[in-house]
Amino acid sequence: MKKQMMLVVLAVAMSAQAGAAQSEKIAAPTMKPQAQQTQAALWASRVMSRYHYKATPLDDAMSEKIFDRYFKSLDAEKLFFVQADLDQFAGVRSKLDDAITGENLAVPFAIYNLYQQRFDERIGFARELLKSKFDFTVDESYQYDREKAAWPKGDDEARELWRKRVKNDWLRLKLAGKDDKAIRETLDKRYESYTSRSRKLNNEDVFQIFMNAYAMSIEPHTNYLGPRASDNFDIAMRLSLEGIGAVLQTRDEYTVVREIVPGSPAGLSGKLKVGDRIVGVGQGESGPFTEVLGWRIDDVVTQIRGAKDSVVRLDVLPADAGPDAKHATVALVRKKISMEEQAAKKTVIEVKDNGVKRRVGVISLPTFYQDFEARRKGDKDYKSATRDVARLLGELKKDKVDNVLIDLRNNGGGSLNEAVELTGLFIDKGPVVQQRNAEGKVDIESDTNAGLAWDGPVGVLINRGSASASEIFAAALQDYGRGVIIGEASFGKGTVQTLINLDRFGGNEKARFGELKMTIAQFFRINGGTTQLRGVTPDIKLPAMSDSENFGESSYDNALPWTSIKPALFVPAGDLKDIVPLLERKHEARVSKDKDFQYLQEDLALVAKLRKENLISLNETVRRKERDSQEARSKTRERRLLAAAASDDLTVLPDPKDALNKALNIKTSAKTARQIAAMKGAMHTDDGLQGDERALTAELDAEKAAKSAKDVLLNEAVRILADEVGLIKTDTRLASRVLPYVPEPAASK
Repeated sequence: MKKQMMLVVLAVAMSAQAGAAQSEKIAAPTMKPQAQQTQAALWASRVMSRYHYKATPLDDAMSEKIFDRYFKSLDAEKLFFVQADLDQFAGVRSKLDDAITGENLAVPFAIYNLYQQRFDERIGFARELLKSKFDFTVDESYQYDREKAAWPKGDDEARELWRKRVKNDWLRLKLAGKDDKAIRETLDKRYESYTSRSRKLNNEDVFQIFMNAYAMSIEPHTNYLGPRASDNFDIAMRLSLEGIGAVLQTRDEYTVVREIVPGSPAGLSGKLKVGDRIVGVGQGESGPFTEVLGWRIDDVVTQIRGAKDSVVRLDVLPADAGPDAKHATVALVRKKISMEEQAAKKTVIEVKDNGVKRRVGVISLPTFYQDFEARRKGDKDYKSATRDVARLLGELKKDKVDNVLIDLRNNGGGSLNEAVELTGLFIDKGPVVQQRNAEGKVDIESDTNAGLAWDGPVGVLINRGSASASEIFAAALQDYGRGVIIGEASFGKGTVQTLINLDRFGGNEKARFGELKMTIAQFFRINGGTTQLRGVTPDIKLPAMSDSENFGESSYDNALPWTSIKPALFVPAGDLKDIVPLLERKHEARVSKDKDFQYLQEDLALVAKLRKENLISLNETVRRKERDSQEARSKTRERRLLAAAASDDLTVLPDPKDALNKALNIKTSAKTARQIAAMKGAMHTDDGLQGDERALTAELDAEKAAKSAKDVLLNEAVRILADEVGLIKTDTRLASRVLPYVPEPAASK
């Protein structure tokens, strides 16, 4: 989360996935603020300075914070600006507040225009370096993470940074077996695409970067969402949109079909294939085609999305055809598309425990989603995380599972209401979370629905990426003594945000000012503490996969402090203090003999060491030795890491409703699997390429393999819950303390 607002076009512009290459001789267009943006900035400042939980005046002191954060947002790794550039604008460092209140944003846009100029200069220098030769016998190193470094003093120092950067890019490809000609072509095309992508940024992008520099200078989780970002946020929350059901990405100049959603218009038609290139979009059955060759991906997506039951026509260049091949026209009727990849999913894992089989149901929940608009309209089938989990719990009961694990790893939160209602599935009734607003008033959010959807034992798996609503749910189950929390300390986000539509302040109905995602309250556990800054501490700790110094609430320089309030009145549902030490001893004994677990710990230690050193050698002999050592490690582990079958004591039971679960290896989210693969560093030899430089089929195959990688931490969490089942089935006293008391239904009169 810490680096989300950084611009370095290698990051944000890449995510925009812009297309067509343009000549480096063409200067970047000069960006200027629009009238509606200056008005939006003014209204946003009035709202944030008055109604924010940490209301902060927009004054000279705030201006200085905005100034520093804006430069950092544009050039997080300090590769483009030099100190003289910051000095050039030193006179306005305390006057950005006047720029906002005076509705004159010329200075922020001038700073961006200078950034674009420096960007072009650095990339131009990088391309010139490709014409020379590098000496890989010299003992020198490249600092690959420069976020905490000082700004280069001048152009000479900046060029030296880029010389090492280009040298490292060249060496990676050389070690992968590429010859000089191929390396030069690959890197020249890569750097040219950087420039092309940067050209695709527009006024709305620049304004959003500046406004976020302001919003995040108040508090880390306050953001400005431009009109397009606001639309995408709404789609993410409701997990649905009106479209054709194709996942797109940009490769070179083309918009390429990366994935087709089963059951969608694109999937049912059979006319669109993975790898097909969309070069034009037409509206309706006879509207003219608009060529989209070279467009940024979000502009193409906007053309393809549209009202339900309307027609969109695609001008398609087939996947395997040459650029001059015959095009095909594909007409599709837009429908409501559910983003099922982000919805809750279940798996049943069978564990052999001393000859006895225990069944653990795993529910993976990537986000706390809810279709607010559909619920407001009274739609009985509105999309909801709680509804989906309740349905899955019902299915797990039929599967006769002994325990349930809620996997919230990398779940960054979502709807607060969903966190409360989801907690209600596991407790009878009672308070779930407390909220304190800026005036100090405390409100309690409670589960008011009697009964439990699941009255058996339960566990929650968290990591550093589990934030906000995930922390509310995990903390509530921990405070109630309802579930064993397993993993690493969570993110530490204990604040509540709301969306404020700035359009309501504008007098022009056509203008769109965007939205503020603004912090309005802080939430507290029912025990009176808060997850702010410290997160949720697990009952049983697993190895930390992330860098806590650079990821999590404690990594922000302006995070709200930890504090506490009066506890809420609640009745614990269980007491886990006796069983947790028993589970921990079994866990420690098991992982001391688990080779996969030991490998993971070794690799995490190595990653931490490399992260601390923050240097990579540019000497070919040294790098080859490092690569050979890595490959040797890989060969000793690859069979275990990518084994097609689960380990001897674990079996993933196939779900007849889901053909994907017929494989006998544990399925995990692509993000989690890629993190594990990255930490291992042993999945494949570094080929020196970036994602869009590889063949699409190779990229998809790599992701498929990553999804099938053994999830060491999930495996151990499942075994811990199997241990719990064994203990409570053989000890009635433990069972009475762990399992919740379920009131008998009232007798009918």
